[in-house]
Amino acid sequence: MFSLQQSVNQQVVFPSSDIELYIKREDKLHDYVSGNKYRKLKYNIEAAERSGLRTLLSFGGAYSNHISALASAGQILGLKTIGVIRGEELHAQIDGNPTLQFAKQCGMQFKFVSRSQYRLKTSASFLNDLKEEFGAFYLIPEGGTNALAVKGCEEILSEQDSHFDYICVSVGTGGTIAGIINCSKPGQQVLGFPALKGSFLHKDISKFVTKSNWKLVNDYHFGGYAKINASLVAFINRFKREYGIPLDPIYTGKMLFGVMDLINKGFFPKGSKILTIHTGGLQGIPGMNDRLVKKNLPKIII
Repeated sequence: MFSLQQSVNQQVVFPSSDIELYIKREDKLHDYVSGNKYRKLKYNIEAAERSGLRTLLSFGGAYSNHISALASAGQILGLKTIGVIRGEELHAQIDGNPTLQFAKQCGMQFKFVSRSQYRLKTSASFLNDLKEEFGAFYLIPEGGTNALAVKGCEEILSEQDSHFDYICVSVGTGGTIAGIINCSKPGQQVLGFPALKGSFLHKDISKFVTKSNWKLVNDYHFGGYAKINASLVAFINRFKREYGIPLDPIYTGKMLFGVMDLINKGFFPKGSKILTIHTGGLQGIPGMNDRLVKKNLPKIII
């Protein structure tokens, strides 16, 4: 689709642990279309171009990694992008929102809708109204997850990862973990760490997979999507100082917090080899820091 940097496995060394922990740096793939967002967009954009559609439309919230990546990919490839954004009030806040400001600079056109309207985003009538307003477009679901996104995420793991016992990844809409499950090797266990509350994820993931070597660990969402507290910020900042690896607070930060906590609690058998997936999302840190300042909490180190 466009030039990428190499994704590498970086080891996290524990002074007195018999666990091997590595992080697959998918965040290093591209400066702006990084991690699982590149994987999800890859085959969707190819399908759009094959169908002759030069406009991509998708959905997202105020600090959406997906919206940011889609806008950047559109700019790079010369495609028109439209973002349907949850929250009418954000229309007047673009310049104060780092994510939306970046997407605007990339040429994305916005449509701001109320939260009640946004819940109708999959309905035929809502989509028909969008087609009347914007003309023909290629539709990419919120978060990017569909069968083509799962296909892209199946390329996250490579042969060099076949010796790991556990593959750990954060879970949003479920597309990334579904791809990882599909390409996992016999004997590997895939652990998903949901970033939001709710029992619906298991059903959503099951639509795209046939293997049963996976489960969700629901204890590390910190209260729900985009919820964060001082202990998570402290963990992310300590991780950055000790290992030089930045973590986003919505997905990978929570997942790594959970993995490290489970290691300390003896969840993983001795000698386990664990691969965690860094899914990117670092663009959201400035926006989160604005929120943390308003709550008198420490900021995340960038």
